[in-house]
Amino acid sequence: MAKKKVSPARLWVEGARLRTLPLAIAPVLIGWGAAASVQAFKLPLALLALAVALFLQIGVNYANDYSDGVRGTDEFRVGPLRLTGSKSVRPELVKYVAFAFFGLAAVAGLAIVLITGFWWLIAVGAVAIVAAWFYTGGKSPYGYAGLGEIAVFLFFGLVATMGTAYIQLGYFDANSLFGGAAVGLFASAVLMINNIRDIDQDVLAGKRTLAVKVGKKWAKAYYFAMVWLPFAILLPFPFLYPATFFAWLAVLFVLPATLIAATAKTPRELILVLKLTSFAALTFGVFFGYGLGVVNFAL
Repeated sequence: MAKKKVSPARLWVEGARLRTLPLAIAPVLIGWGAAASVQAFKLPLALLALAVALFLQIGVNYANDYSDGVRGTDEFRVGPLRLTGSKSVRPELVKYVAFAFFGLAAVAGLAIVLITGFWWLIAVGAVAIVAAWFYTGGKSPYGYAGLGEIAVFLFFGLVATMGTAYIQLGYFDANSLFGGAAVGLFASAVLMINNIRDIDQDVLAGKRTLAVKVGKKWAKAYYFAMVWLPFAILLPFPFLYPATFFAWLAVLFVLPATLIAATAKTPRELILVLKLTSFAALTFGVFFGYGLGVVNFAL
């Protein structure tokens, strides 16, 4: 059956994959809260950290669109049309747009370095951009070797959260470490459910994601662990920071996501799980970050 024609503008918006942006926002919010918890919140640095995270996320989304498209991987996918895979846009243009967003992230990161004097962060930023490109780009992309969830946990969990707190505090703190681990698990869960949705198509395309390697049954078990473990991390925090209790509201998204994932028969159902998990990550990030800094948050 032919797919419905989509306007180029709509394809560019879908190429940015806006539903993944909560995964960029949530760790930064927790980093904000960690800084505010010790009266170290600095608005300019906080906003620059948010810009880095958002630009990197959009950049990697376009980079994946390009790389999967030129490899032919998207010929097997069942989700929304992609810019490159649909042949609606020249592949080179998608690549240039990806690089443009990486460049914007680099500019925001350089501004952070100039303000803070933490020059070693340039190396961290360079590694983040290289990791974003080689997730699906290059001759041996690590996303095709089952390492995507680990990279997402590190960069959209620990690095984003601890980095946001560090540039304001000047040191690494435990709150951003545990908060980063929690939100990193949510980010990994989103990638896992996405790969479960595409598991049959990825097998055909030769894309060896972790879901493909372990099979659908174990992949779902990993997803359930990833999406519930953040609440184990959350357990002691309300005793120290009472307002972090509201991060439990994320359960309102995690519970239906778990039930749907356990019984899903179609890719469309798993797309709903993906959206619910993204909203869970954002909800957790908002209330955990607010809970950490509620006493001292003053803009």
